Amino acid sequence: MPKGTNQKLKLYYLSRIMTEKTDDEHMITMPEIRKALEAYGVTADRKSLYDDFETLRVLGIDVIGEKVGRNYYYHVGSKQFELAELKLLVDAIQSSKFITEKKSNELIKKLTSMASEYEAAQLKRQVVVQGRVKTMNESIYYFVDDVHRAIAENKQIRFEYMKWNTEKKLERYREEPYVVSPWALTWDDENYYLIAFDEEAGRIKHFRVDKLKSIQILDVKRSGRDAFKDFNLAKYAKMSFGMFGGEPVKVKIGFDNEMVGLFIDRFGKDLMIRPSKKKGWSEIIVEVALSDQFLGWIFALGEK
Repeated sequence: MPKGTNQKLKLYYLSRIMTEKTDDEHMITMPEIRKALEAYGVTADRKSLYDDFETLRVLGIDVIGEKVGRNYYYHVGSKQFELAELKLLVDAIQSSKFITEKKSNELIKKLTSMASEYEAAQLKRQVVVQGRVKTMNESIYYFVDDVHRAIAENKQIRFEYMKWNTEKKLERYREEPYVVSPWALTWDDENYYLIAFDEEAGRIKHFRVDKLKSIQILDVKRSGRDAFKDFNLAKYAKMSFGMFGGEPVKVKIGFDNEMVGLFIDRFGKDLMIRPSKKKGWSEIIVEVALSDQFLGWIFALGEK
């Protein structure tokens, strides 16, 4: 049998064929495998494929042969990720507000490459979520890496903290940058938060990671060790952030313009903001889940 033009890549293409075209529900025959290899410019006889299957098993690709009727069929059994596990990861990525739409699509595409083409179709159908509010900050991944590195190196960080204005543009929360000691990162209510000790204020504070800008790792050791000695992150997150559910209704909310960032964070940048009759105030009409928790959230905002 004359050799194909891509014979050196035979094992690679065979692994692709088996992982992409087979799973526990879909199997292929030896002639189908040989035909698929020929499409890649690779020739193979039956005996050499048996040896290749054994090599794939050694490499962690569980190729299983089963006799069905008069023919033998082959498929990959256990994989690095089961379909249910991939669905869980895809759901987590898609529902995460701190991961941008672009990055979500990139991550999901990488995950689907770990499944067969039949399983990948299920994953793609599952991830269609309309109207999901996602962050607009593409730099968040580098910020998270910087914070982790500062924590590992026991260093303080400096950054600008941003907020939304009524023109739906980000501006500095205050003129001077923050200098804090990062101690933890937490994911709560679909957002990523930095938990840090503010030495100037003498207390623990939290910051939305997607609102950070221009992070610098300083050559200064962290402070606040005593404050974090008995710190309970779960208790702090529950106290500081909240979720609410209930029957969906449309409500009109009037607020002081200083509060606009809170509503953009909660309901997204597509929010329609209109001037109110009251000077310095605006109003919105949004669909919310009406519940005791929602009313508590509203009342907690106070006179503004």
